Amino acid sequence: MTNHTSVRRFLNERGQALLETALTLPIILLVSVGIFEFGRAYQTWQILTNAAREGARVSVLPSSDVAGVQARVRQYMEVGQLPRASSATVDVNRNAEIPMGAGTVGGSLVTVSYPFEFVVLNPVARLVVGGSEVGAPITMTASAQMRNESPF
Repeated sequence: MTNHTSVRRFLNERGQALLETALTLPIILLVSVGIFEFGRAYQTWQILTNAAREGARVSVLPSSDVAGVQARVRQYMEVGQLPRASSATVDVNRNAEIPMGAGTVGGSLVTVSYPFEFVVLNPVARLVVGGSEVGAPITMTASAQMRNESPF
């Protein structure tokens, strides 16, 4: 085997490795970004759930009002570092019926809706499928209910 043949084989193997890297690297990056994006979505959902629970807790207090409950929910979302917390919809129903035993009791139901947008996946989806609703924000919704401690 000559020196020229071994150099040629080495260059062919380098080209093959470069091609394999070029084919697999985008897939690995997409999977990695997907893991981070869905982790961020789950964290956002947890913050919304806790904000709704905090709103329901405040709503059952005798001295609370709907505006105060909504302000507390948005404050919780801001502390949770959700961007655009002011764009969330907070619905408060202080006359909800909660099943308890054989009957029902009065309670408060707080529902939070938040437009969540993937940071990296939405622009990629818009590039792949231009002009469609693929990259539009999704609406995450969380709700919590608690029994009223005293009649309003």
